[in-house]
Amino acid sequence: MTETGANHIPMWLLAELTYACPLQCPYCSNPLQLPASRKKELSTEQWLSVMKQARALGAVQLGFSGGEPLVRQDFQELLEAAVGMGFYCNLITSAVGLTDEKVQAFKQAGLSHIQISFQGSDETTNNTFGASNSFHHKMDMTRSVIRHGIPLGLNFVLHRQNMHQVTAFLELALSLGAEFVELANTQYYAWALHNRDQLMPSREQLAEAEAATNRFKEKHGDKMRVFFVAPDYFHDRPKKCSNGWGTTFLTVTPEGEVLPCQSAKVLPGLTFPSVKDQDLKSIWRESELFNRFRGTDWMQEPCASCPEKEQDLGGCRCQAYLLTGDPYATDPVCSLSPKRHLVDEAIAAASQDQQQHNIDETRPLLFRNPRNAKQFQ
Repeated sequence: MTETGANHIPMWLLAELTYACPLQCPYCSNPLQLPASRKKELSTEQWLSVMKQARALGAVQLGFSGGEPLVRQDFQELLEAAVGMGFYCNLITSAVGLTDEKVQAFKQAGLSHIQISFQGSDETTNNTFGASNSFHHKMDMTRSVIRHGIPLGLNFVLHRQNMHQVTAFLELALSLGAEFVELANTQYYAWALHNRDQLMPSREQLAEAEAATNRFKEKHGDKMRVFFVAPDYFHDRPKKCSNGWGTTFLTVTPEGEVLPCQSAKVLPGLTFPSVKDQDLKSIWRESELFNRFRGTDWMQEPCASCPEKEQDLGGCRCQAYLLTGDPYATDPVCSLSPKRHLVDEAIAAASQDQQQHNIDETRPLLFRNPRNAKQFQ
C-alpha cells in the first residue's frame, strides 16, 4: 500500500534541544557520534519557527528532550511560546539543572507534564549508572514537582545490573507520591547496543522483574499507575517503527535535521533534510527520507506476503539494520524473520552470563560522553 505524508498528521514533535547532558548513561539513545561543540545547535528563533511549522501541520504534543533540555538557557522562552501555540508540553529531564523556582515558573507557564529519569533505586546505583552525583537532587525535584501540582511520570531504566531493584524502585516512587511510573527496560540502540553484553538481562531476570511488578500492583492497587515495558528482543512480534514510519512522529535534532525516529541516522544511503534548508511541510510530505518506508510497498519477504504486515509494518527499520545490515529486512525480533536467531543468541548469551555471574571485564561499560564518543567519529 502506497502512502504519502498527506495521508498522515505528525501528532508528536520531539524537540531534541541539545545533546549536552550532565549524565553519562551507558544506555543513552543519543548518537554515538556526539558533536564536538554546540555551536551548530538551532537558535531560539529557529526552534520557534520549527514549533510553529509543526503546529501548522497538526502536531499537538511536544516533547522537550535532549541530552538534557534544561541545559538550554532559552528553555523557559521556548516553553512559554509552545504553550501559547496550543501544544501539550512534556519536559523529559534528568532533573539535573531543575530547581524549585524553575518548577514553579514552568507550572505558571503551563507545562503539561514532567518526566524524571532515575538510574537506580539508591544513591550508589543511580550515581554509578548516571556517572553523576544526582540521586538526592532527583528526589528533591520529584517532591517539588508533586508539590507544585505538575503531572509527573517517573522513568526507571532497567537492565541486567539494576533489574533486581524493581520492588525498591516502585516503593521509592510510591513514597515520593508519584502517580505514574514506567519501568522502561533498555532497548538496544546507540550506546545501549554498544553495551548490550553488559546490559542484557536473562529471561529469568526479566520474568522475576515482571512478577515483582505484578505483586506490587496487587498489593497497592490503584495508588500508582505502573507500566512495565519489556525489551523488544523478548517479544515474538515487533512493534511498529515509531507507530509507523512517517505517520505520527517528527524528531528534530539539535542541529536541525528532521527524522522519522530518534535513531534513523544510523540507516545508510539516506539524505537527512534540515529545517535550516527546507520547511517542515515539504520534509514531512515530500522528502525521500519520510517516504522511504511509509506503507508496505517497500517490503520484501517474509513481510510482503505476511497477513500481519499492517499490524507491525515490518517492525523497526533501525533495529533491522543494526542486527542484519539490511534496513529492508524483517525486524529480527519477529519469530518469522529468517534472522531471528541473532536475537535468540543474544538472549541465550545473557542467560549464560547470568547463570555464571559473568561480567566481561575486558569490555567494560562505555559511558556516554564526548571523550568516549571520539572513537566513533
